[in-house]
Amino acid sequence: MGNIYNFLKSVFQDLKNQNSENSLFLLVLLLLTTIPFPNFVNNIFLGLFLIFSIKNYKKENYSISTSLFLPILLFALMALSYFWSIDKNATLEAVPKEITLFLIPLAFAFNQTFFESQTNKIKKYYSYSMAVLALFFLTRALFRYFLTNDVRVFFYHGENDLDYGLVPKLLNAIHVSVFVAIGFFYFISKEIKSKFDYCASALLFGFILLLSSKNIIIIVILLSLLHFFYFSKSSHKLRLRNLIVFVILVALIFSFGRIKNRFLSEFQENSSESISTNVIEGIPNGVHFVSVKEAWQNKTFTPNDYFPGTAFRVYQFRIFTELFSENNVFFTGFGLNASYPKIEEKATQYNLYKGNNDETGYQNKNFHNQYIQVFAELGVFGFIILIIILLINLKNAFKTKDFVHFAFAILMISLFLTESFLWRQRGVVFFTLFYCLFNSNVSKKIE
Repeated sequence: MGNIYNFLKSVFQDLKNQNSENSLFLLVLLLLTTIPFPNFVNNIFLGLFLIFSIKNYKKENYSISTSLFLPILLFALMALSYFWSIDKNATLEAVPKEITLFLIPLAFAFNQTFFESQTNKIKKYYSYSMAVLALFFLTRALFRYFLTNDVRVFFYHGENDLDYGLVPKLLNAIHVSVFVAIGFFYFISKEIKSKFDYCASALLFGFILLLSSKNIIIIVILLSLLHFFYFSKSSHKLRLRNLIVFVILVALIFSFGRIKNRFLSEFQENSSESISTNVIEGIPNGVHFVSVKEAWQNKTFTPNDYFPGTAFRVYQFRIFTELFSENNVFFTGFGLNASYPKIEEKATQYNLYKGNNDETGYQNKNFHNQYIQVFAELGVFGFIILIIILLINLKNAFKTKDFVHFAFAILMISLFLTESFLWRQRGVVFFTLFYCLFNSNVSKKIE
């Protein structure tokens, strides 16, 4: 008990000292750590963060870089899309959800910047909070297992918010995997690790495995190998050798027979297994599983056809190309959050499963790809802005040589291939806050 008390006391004192140096420190940390909480809790801290940003504004602190201006520009395009949107009500409802793309960069531009030591402290305490979060959900799952004797409580999320699963469906297991991965990369990237760091790393990695997001697991493993062979302090003297070993190891992994067959079956065979998550849960027995090849080529489907995750994303890309060839929206898009009527039209055209009283069908699903989602709804200019944001983020990660920043950049690039992450409130807050924290003062970090 004495050790815990001393630890908490030192943490409290450290937080107090950091906040005295930058009055937004604690609010940024609270804003990040409450992302998995109910949205109203996170909104309270967002409001406080903005109020204190205005209160602490000093003219000499004002500095808006290209890195901060781009998310603001993306939001401006979202708001302007109302004027050409094919569903103005949907666009008007969606704009407030994306407003953090405008408010957070502006708050960073108006206030004292976070220097490297403060950014590292935020990463540290955020990672501690993710370890606590993982421990909470694992303990919760253990109690539920004793009550139900159902192993589903240890994996993924339930079919609905009241069903079994490691985390509630409202949180989304894929998104939680990303939140937790940042904490995991912080612990493994520390040059000097304590026993607690090793335990926290193991806890978070195990939690990511249980969340069962295959694409996130693959990226986490590859980034971990990259850190071990190339970024870690022990690898500096043998960087070339380690790079060669890393490339060979990755090649062996993906050429291994069973894994190779796993990917081939995704493209050619009819299987419920997928390298990405199923779009609809609770699929009954005796249905036909659509392969990637069928998703791209079939002229029609039946309500008995179910899409594994990857096949559905291929189908969504297919209808995206068709919609752009049939509608003159290359420069404008359909408007923010206004692509759903067109997606539903295509679902009717191809006779997709439309759900029942207990679940929705495929016609109400978004593109599950941030790049396509932005292109479809904001046109080519929105797509270009998003790509520039990601490239600047990656370029600055190389400049600062911060592995957590680098891991964040790669995670976002890969996640956007399978999720419309910025179209969710938790996603847009998480991305914008970490993006601003890592990129708002890169030049001073390098110095």
